[in-house]
Amino acid sequence: MEWASGIVLKAHANPAFSPHVQTFFDPVTFTATHVVRDPASSACAIIDSVLDFDMAAGRTSTDSASALVRYVREEGLNVQWLLETHAHADHLSAAPWLQEQVGGTLAIGEHITAVQDTFGKVFHAGADFKRDGSQFDRLFADGATFNIGNLEAIALHVPGHTPACLAYVIGDAVFPGDTLFMPDYGTARCDFPGGSARQLYRSIHRLLALPDHARVFLCHDYKATGRDHFAWETTIGAERASNVHVHDGVTEAMFVEMREARDAALPMPRLILPSVQVNMRAGHLPEPDDNGVRYLKLPVDLL
Repeated sequence: MEWASGIVLKAHANPAFSPHVQTFFDPVTFTATHVVRDPASSACAIIDSVLDFDMAAGRTSTDSASALVRYVREEGLNVQWLLETHAHADHLSAAPWLQEQVGGTLAIGEHITAVQDTFGKVFHAGADFKRDGSQFDRLFADGATFNIGNLEAIALHVPGHTPACLAYVIGDAVFPGDTLFMPDYGTARCDFPGGSARQLYRSIHRLLALPDHARVFLCHDYKATGRDHFAWETTIGAERASNVHVHDGVTEAMFVEMREARDAALPMPRLILPSVQVNMRAGHLPEPDDNGVRYLKLPVDLL
């Protein structure tokens, strides 16, 4: 982790490397979408966008994503990246629609191919569904570096919630996807195909090796019991000191036992079936049938 920690330490010493982060929270899916801006230019990235989906009606809409577009245009921003931390199971990505509106390179971790292979079989996607990640513009390997204007960024492979999860370290800010939640809520589930509580523990400790002052911007918040407001920003120091699942002193064995028992009692996410079908395609809906209608599949008695 020396290379990631080095970037954060440099950012701490120089405000020019501390990105401005504007967050848009969707209370329907409890998702925080972050617009990460280079303070020295108009360059920005959008992390984990949301396409609104009415499950009962089978209808999509772009109200949440439109708020991002309005902000980008009002601020005169140049969207360089549309970043996904993983193939979400709780909301559909709006990245393709955003790309049409404001541009940007659509990127995810290179292990998305494992997710495509697993769920391509679950949804019987057929030979036309490519399992090589080519639906995305860029696949990041662990440790891959990129820039948002003058900001230096690193993609870290942090599997456990899914095999393909990434965290992004951008200046002095960390975007861990679903690996971590607010300290009073804990950590992500690991019971989806390809998930692993043991891997998640190790991935989280990779992030906790970053300096205490590193800002952490979370992908979700479910408002822990006793807290009356949503929150999505904390620090590595706060996570290490007080995360209810992985604070200092929690061993790997303790975490795995807790996480696996907790996961066994959780219901499936409400939008997992439409979300994964769409997100494994980089946010694109399946191709229309010969009647011009697009269909999502519902596997019965499989998951």
